[in-house]
Amino acid sequence: MMLIIHQRLADAIVRQALADHPLESCGVLAGPAGTGVPTRCIAMDNAAQSECFFRFDSHQQLRLARDMARLGQEAVAIYHSHTGSHAYPSRSDIDYATDPALHYLIVSTDAGYPPGLRSFRIGNGHVVEERIAAVSAYRDVRFNHGLDTGDTRPATAA
Repeated sequence: MMLIIHQRLADAIVRQALADHPLESCGVLAGPAGTGVPTRCIAMDNAAQSECFFRFDSHQQLRLARDMARLGQEAVAIYHSHTGSHAYPSRSDIDYATDPALHYLIVSTDAGYPPGLRSFRIGNGHVVEERIAAVSAYRDVRFNHGLDTGDTRPATAA
């Protein structure tokens, strides 16, 4: 198992995690439906406002779901940061992982742990780490057009 991700998307996740520190950051990687290719990084607000837990804002999540449907996109990955531990799924991360088809990305912003983005598949309480291949361009050039790495947090108002 491996996640192929454009380096600009990986960099955007790390930038957001560092900017949101000491709170956990969170967001979604989306891509054209049915492809499994992430082309869009959507930063979300951590409604829990916590250093050790994240929860998407429900209004943002609804707006994002509508926006992805309108654009013919689907979630490819859920990402978040760990601010005081290594980049490995916590018990609550495992409990809240609802879709074994998604990649779950974690980056640690704690200086005591190795930096870097890690990817996991989580299903039925089992965690499997997968390799990440960060590429400067996707082989299929159509995925390079319209790559969205900006802070595009959906508004919280419904």
